[in-house]
Amino acid sequence: MSENHNIKDWYSMSDGAVIKELAAFVRETRLKKNYTQSDLALKAGVHRVTVSEFEKGMRGSLTTFIVLLRALNELELLDVFKISTTISPLQMAKLEAKKRKRASPSKNEKPILNKKTLLLNKSKNKK
Repeated sequence: MSENHNIKDWYSMSDGAVIKELAAFVRETRLKKNYTQSDLALKAGVHRVTVSEFEKGMRGSLTTFIVLLRALNELELLDVFKISTTISPLQMAKLEAKKRKRASPSKNEKPILNKKTLLLNKSKNKK
């Protein structure tokens, strides 16, 4: 038997079948955490019938699924949907090129003068 025998072919499943898989996940997770439907409903802030109908695949909305995941402390499952922003190597090179390479001011920049610098310049001019 191959190692991937538990991987579902989500594309070949109907919408109803996908909802039933999500419902089964919620039910199994609830049972593993030893929650009754009433416990989960109370924690999620929904009616017990909502939990029951969701677990049977009779009623399923994305909002209900998220509320139940939150109550089960399983929201990290949604990390799969995070969009990561990456910078291409070309963009990175352009950003690096724009960074200042030296500590001394450029010809167009005026040096920053503070009280200490002014006092040092005055003492050098007196000598």
